[in-house]
Amino acid sequence: MDYKSYIVDLIKVEGIDKEDLIKDIIPCKLEEMGDLALPCFKFSKILRKSPVMIAEDFAKNIKPDNYISKILAVNGYLNFTINKSTLAKEVLDEINTLKEDYGKSKIGEGKTICIDYSSVNIAKPFHMGHLSTTVIGGALYRIYKHLGYNPIGINHLGDFGTQFGKLITAYKMWGNKEEIENGGVNSLQKLYVKFNNEAEKDEALNDEARKWFKRIEDKEEEAIEIFNWFKEITLNEVKKIYDILDIHFDSYNGESFYNDKMQPILDELERKNMLVESEGAKVVNLDKYDMPPCLLVKKDGATLYATRDIAAAFYRKNTYDFYKSLYVVAYQQNLHFKQFFKVIELMGYDWAKDLEHVAFGMVSINGEAMSTRQGKVVYLMDVIDRCVEKSKAIIQEKNPNLENLEDTAKKIGVGAVVFSALFNNRIKDIDFNYEKVLTFDGETGPYVQYTYARCKSVLAKAEIDGVIDFSNITAIEGSLINKLNSFKQMLIDCINKNEPSMLTRLIVDIAKTFNKFYYEQRIITEDKNIQNFRLYLTKATSIVIKTGLKMLGISTPEKM
Repeated sequence: MDYKSYIVDLIKVEGIDKEDLIKDIIPCKLEEMGDLALPCFKFSKILRKSPVMIAEDFAKNIKPDNYISKILAVNGYLNFTINKSTLAKEVLDEINTLKEDYGKSKIGEGKTICIDYSSVNIAKPFHMGHLSTTVIGGALYRIYKHLGYNPIGINHLGDFGTQFGKLITAYKMWGNKEEIENGGVNSLQKLYVKFNNEAEKDEALNDEARKWFKRIEDKEEEAIEIFNWFKEITLNEVKKIYDILDIHFDSYNGESFYNDKMQPILDELERKNMLVESEGAKVVNLDKYDMPPCLLVKKDGATLYATRDIAAAFYRKNTYDFYKSLYVVAYQQNLHFKQFFKVIELMGYDWAKDLEHVAFGMVSINGEAMSTRQGKVVYLMDVIDRCVEKSKAIIQEKNPNLENLEDTAKKIGVGAVVFSALFNNRIKDIDFNYEKVLTFDGETGPYVQYTYARCKSVLAKAEIDGVIDFSNITAIEGSLINKLNSFKQMLIDCINKNEPSMLTRLIVDIAKTFNKFYYEQRIITEDKNIQNFRLYLTKATSIVIKTGLKMLGISTPEKM
């Protein structure tokens, strides 16, 4: 039942577009005032009355029915209370029938969404700074897919630049092949830090690094062999983390992939008289748009991030013909994306409007920022391992006889880390704290997982047997049903704003409401009709929590 559309059909005002009215309907802020509210302000001009009088007139003339049980005028708003019994049957039947397909849609059918996320740097460790881009991108990928879109996950590898010349120089001077093979990316990182420290004392090292990078560009055999080795070591390590986080990509085309695709873009910019010389470099002037010039070619002929990103945008449009192309990258890069989006727009391509920077805040550990250049990093794998161990200790204390202890601890530990990055609005900075993310009380991953396990525990004690009575819905049951019903719209809201935290918060809200219901109502009771209904509601709640967490990339232990 589309209640918003149904409500609008009850309102008869000539000259007002139905679709506009549907968009105007909002949830009531207070549940006791109703479920949905329609503001009557836009009717004033046509009906020549105040919104308050209009709402009161509608409230008198619209009669309650099987779908709407109450109509109330409140300060120019028309509030509708949905018939809880009708809604309960519709929502719970749909959830229990569709199970994890609940909320699926065809609204994205035939539309491709490119999502550029994670995008690790070759020969650099996967640290906590990569957490947000990885899990936000992964969540968006799953939500878009659930809604019928064709998402393309792109890991735009950082595999181009003078840093690789620095790394090869460091390896040739101080490295050891066996040590690198055994130590992996951590060993490469140590070499990179050593190079930067030594280069501060000896500028000649930077000259040597530039020579090695030129050899990579010229595809000299030794340089390419070492570079590809570094790349293989990095990908083997990060894929282990991706497996743990259930993150997958459809493309690993990195910066170097676009090395031979930039010149046609530069040629086109030249033809359109957009590329101008500035102090020996080549730029696109963006003064009219209150932005500094977009630097595309340095005075030494080297290209930049913007050059490669523009080439990548064209490649993705030509290859995937995307409906939207998203870039899940930290907010520090806001100007970069505004600049190269504007360049594509000025080139005359209307699909520039379909490019979107999905910005997010920074992650620190107990208030301390990270820097790979200075060697101040907190490896994501170390954080995950520590959270898993802490989860294991908590379980052993609370439930020492739990089966599948290792697997459950892993699900809780990983879930706590992922949840911490997806709970707050993505633009906010995150200060990660082990104690807070692992608490089983409050707005955390373990709390929601525990609620799911509680649902499963209740359902293991009794079965639905006989008639389900929807006629006597209590206030807390009605509140829980409303939240379960909002799940479908919330998924759409998430992609409209590319904001997975909206789903995270709804799942927390559902968990809180279920726990209140659990403590206020006896689910297993002598009255079988009531018991059947409450078990049916519990089952639906478990399905929605599991489905929501799965889209966020979080597993649900059956027991805790």
